[in-house]
Amino acid sequence: MTVITISGIPGTGTTTIANLLTTKMHIPYIYTGDIFRTLAKQYKMSLEEFSTYAENHPEVDNELDEQQLEILIKGEIILEGRLAGWIAHHNNIPATKIMLLANLKVRAQRIVKREGGDIKKRSDEIRIREQSENRRYKNYYNIDVSDLSIYDIVIDTSELSPEMILQKILDSMKK
Repeated sequence: MTVITISGIPGTGTTTIANLLTTKMHIPYIYTGDIFRTLAKQYKMSLEEFSTYAENHPEVDNELDEQQLEILIKGEIILEGRLAGWIAHHNNIPATKIMLLANLKVRAQRIVKREGGDIKKRSDEIRIREQSENRRYKNYYNIDVSDLSIYDIVIDTSELSPEMILQKILDSMKK
């Protein structure tokens, strides 16, 4: 049974790589960010506002976690989410856990290209969102997101094309 988790902060290429992997491996793919975005819309909040709201409302993360755990237990899945690897790790679910990294400038440029906007404004939004998420993960789970030790594959995507990243992942999975 194949279970792959892909984690990374906004703009690192997680969605692009998850889509490439699902096409290459013919395994379904689920993006947990869609669930979070849907909840933010239901609450009529921006992602940044909803992230801050979630800091004081653990039921938001609990709901996301339960859904991710159910998905991982079923298997035959590529699950993209900031804590997908940690959820697999904490629940002893055998998975290939991938972490994608990139510097802030590259991430902001990618997000502007994808969603529009101003690079400085996007950089500020990214920083605010990351700080909020880092606080939540530390407070709720005692997870230090800078701890990469649980990941099987860690790739800095700043200077790599999606195809190069995909190949690195496939090569690492063969070992």
